[in-house]
Amino acid sequence: MKQTAHIIKKIQEGSIAEEMGIEAGDALLSINGQEIADIFDYQYLIQDEYIEVLVRKSGGEEWLLEIDKEYEEDLGVEFENGLMDDYRSCHNKCIFCFIDQMPEGMRETLYFKDDDSRLSFLQGNYVTLTNMSDADIDRIIRYHLSPINISFQTTNPELRCKMLNNRFAGRALDQVKKLFDAGITMNGQIVLCKDVNDGEELERSIRDLTAYLPHLESVSVVPVGLSRFRDGLYPLEPFDREDARKVLDCIHKWQQKLFPEYGLHFVHASDEWYILAEEELPEEERYDGYLQLENGVGMLRLLLNEFEEAMENLPPVRTLPGGGRAELSLVTGKLACPYITRMADRMMQRFDGLVIHVYAITNEFFGERITVSGLLTGQDIIKQLQGKNLGERVLLPQNVLRSGEDYFLDDITVEELEKALQVKTDIVKSSGHDFVNAILKQDSERA
Repeated sequence: MKQTAHIIKKIQEGSIAEEMGIEAGDALLSINGQEIADIFDYQYLIQDEYIEVLVRKSGGEEWLLEIDKEYEEDLGVEFENGLMDDYRSCHNKCIFCFIDQMPEGMRETLYFKDDDSRLSFLQGNYVTLTNMSDADIDRIIRYHLSPINISFQTTNPELRCKMLNNRFAGRALDQVKKLFDAGITMNGQIVLCKDVNDGEELERSIRDLTAYLPHLESVSVVPVGLSRFRDGLYPLEPFDREDARKVLDCIHKWQQKLFPEYGLHFVHASDEWYILAEEELPEEERYDGYLQLENGVGMLRLLLNEFEEAMENLPPVRTLPGGGRAELSLVTGKLACPYITRMADRMMQRFDGLVIHVYAITNEFFGERITVSGLLTGQDIIKQLQGKNLGERVLLPQNVLRSGEDYFLDDITVEELEKALQVKTDIVKSSGHDFVNAILKQDSERA
């Protein structure tokens, strides 16, 4: 049997792998005599209570390990390649693709378009299904891997072909029925483009997708992101306040219709719609357990609720930890700025001697229409904060940095930002509790 070696990067402390003497640098060759093509095979094959694992030690010796364990218990290994296979790139030319709206000269990885069902399972990425074969769908069903997150955009086959610039995009929707019939849990996404898939087309899409309840647990509706680098691309216009209100009316109508029958609100608007429409965010119960946080659905509501909870748990004193005064700055995108300002004001009212400056950074790099903090660049932050009263520290949201790294989208590092602004910089995690702790200098840390 031809053996594909999957190099192990890390062993979790106290894991089965550590107990069996598996080490970083070893190679996994097979499980139960079967070669492992990718992470789908691995996740399926390790589920049994008894498995035989063949590894090649870094010195070349091969070990066949007999392992008794709990059902579905993991071995506790991380691989150098998380997918255990090549990443599958997207071959669509979607009219709304943000990667096509990026300037030249950025790091190569930022231009990679993934459309990989393995990443959907592992990391929550959304896939169009256009790059999946029948065999891929069959493996998801056989291994019962879920949830799978799907970018629908529309259920109109002809319109989907147009939006994805792929003549097979409409046919790919047939795969959803197979996943539904097999009981695979799914979540959906609709990137809404003005005068393309909104209005009656949005109504049609929601109506069609309700046929996949309850296995299709949620569908998010998010506005298309439009950068300033759209020369030669499909002409798209931004939504205005009245547009946003119409979108919310449509979504709220369907929520009211579906919840009594399914106990799910099912279709959700991302936070941008409420801010653009100048309407209040829904209460927490409307988000069905925050199924689509990564799509910006309920992120602000969760932040506000966690903040209130953290404030209620503070000791009944008005002095700052350690006493004295504290002056600092919070950096955010324009989208969340009103909510960050509201929380900062509450903190200043709560503690004597606390001064907080909130700075909403205009996204000059990608264009002013991009208002989320996750797409801010180091150069914009430096340029717009220079000469400002920053206090003793600047707090940045974690999502401005590449995951697990210490630099921004434009490759400027946190250290370079600190040097340019001559102020200490702390990275704040995403929860309302972390917000309070970071301001009070409790457990704030870099990402």
